[in-house]
Amino acid sequence: MHALRLRSYPHRVVARPVVPPPPRLLGAHKVAATGRRRGKRKMSCFPCFGGGKGNDDDDDAESPGDAAPASNMAPPAMVQAPAAYSPAPAAAPAAAAPPMPGGANHAHEASADESSLRLAITGQAFAFRELAAATDHFTPYNLVGEGGFFRVYKGQLEKSGQTVAIKQLDKHGFQDNKAFLSGVAKLSKLHHENLVDIIGYCADGDQRLLVYESVPAGTLEDHLFDLPADKKPMDWCTRMKVAHGAAQGLEYLHETANPPVVYGEFKASHILLDERSTPKLSDFGLAQLGQAGGSMPVASPMMGSFGCCAPEYDRTGQATMKSDVYSFGVVLVQLISGRRAVDTSKPVDEQNVVTWAMPMFKDQKRYHELVDPLIKKEYAAKALNQVVAMAAMCLQEEDSVRPLMADVVMTLGFLTAMPPDPPAPAAPPAAASEPKKDKAESDHSDSSSSSSDDEEDEEEQTEEQ
Repeated sequence: MHALRLRSYPHRVVARPVVPPPPRLLGAHKVAATGRRRGKRKMSCFPCFGGGKGNDDDDDAESPGDAAPASNMAPPAMVQAPAAYSPAPAAAPAAAAPPMPGGANHAHEASADESSLRLAITGQAFAFRELAAATDHFTPYNLVGEGGFFRVYKGQLEKSGQTVAIKQLDKHGFQDNKAFLSGVAKLSKLHHENLVDIIGYCADGDQRLLVYESVPAGTLEDHLFDLPADKKPMDWCTRMKVAHGAAQGLEYLHETANPPVVYGEFKASHILLDERSTPKLSDFGLAQLGQAGGSMPVASPMMGSFGCCAPEYDRTGQATMKSDVYSFGVVLVQLISGRRAVDTSKPVDEQNVVTWAMPMFKDQKRYHELVDPLIKKEYAAKALNQVVAMAAMCLQEEDSVRPLMADVVMTLGFLTAMPPDPPAPAAPPAAASEPKKDKAESDHSDSSSSSSDDEEDEEEQTEEQ
């Protein structure tokens, strides 16, 4: 309100404006001016007590048509502001507060991200109850394999009747659902003849499972080591076929997959065989499933990979393509020799297959000593020389001088087409020998034959005479 100068009278106070009000109060000024034209306005010093009328009330009484006091009047519909006045710009609306990390907006965004990741997965999403029913509630009877942070069960899907391999991952190692779904989306796009196909997944609550096609003939280890007496050992050509197929699978993971996929601990148990002995790599890409969450368990050589890992991987734990090449070299020596990577039943200097093979790598004349005795020389000597030389290159101490998997594939491709050497010709059958005679009998026979010859000559001479 603007300042007022008060003039006192015996029984009333009249308020007169001293300074014209600002433009925004023109309505109140007009009301005050109207009141002055109609007559002097009576004000009580104590309006709350409702004072009575004085002697001059009749002269100064307000007519019934007088306007209401300024404080109770509505402002005029339009007020003309002077040219010098410019209204203040309207205040900009307050910016919305950023969403809190744990709030509803964050939860909504996370849910949207997970939905988009699920759409990117080409495999089927299974409910946990479906997979529990397929494995008879994960009974130990259906347990077919076990790793550092997973178990593999054989199962049969109820809807399709398909036999599958169900890999149950450690619940404590894959707590980041977004990272898990992102990893599954990448794995579901990897397809190759020498890779096990992923059929689907499960991410119900804290359950993390992967569903793969079933490969019925077991792992390479089942066909190389501790064979029962009635099982035929793997021949040379089949071993080279397995080596070539496994190398092709690794080459695909290194060169074609985007981003590249590395094992770090590639070993014979990762190679599965179908009924035609076609190799299929399994367990690839598991390290990528939990990287974003930082809680992914990392297998160590003590978990069964001792003797299969490259020296730099043992030192740093950093898996690279060249560390996979080293591990493939170990598998190649196992295919040639039929030995385990580490066999504590052997003499101390032969327990590690690489340590045992190194001296023979340096002498080509000793290459045949590397060959599994069960093969019985049914191989091409030239093929043996080349595959041993390739294994030695893969097992170089310095990773920079190891070959690429593409080079390994090319070399092994020639070896698979090379037939084994023909068997050595059998020794000619020995001629039927006469019974051995002693010297006396021989001399007597010679003398008798000579005497008979003399008698015949004498008879011929007698007849002529």
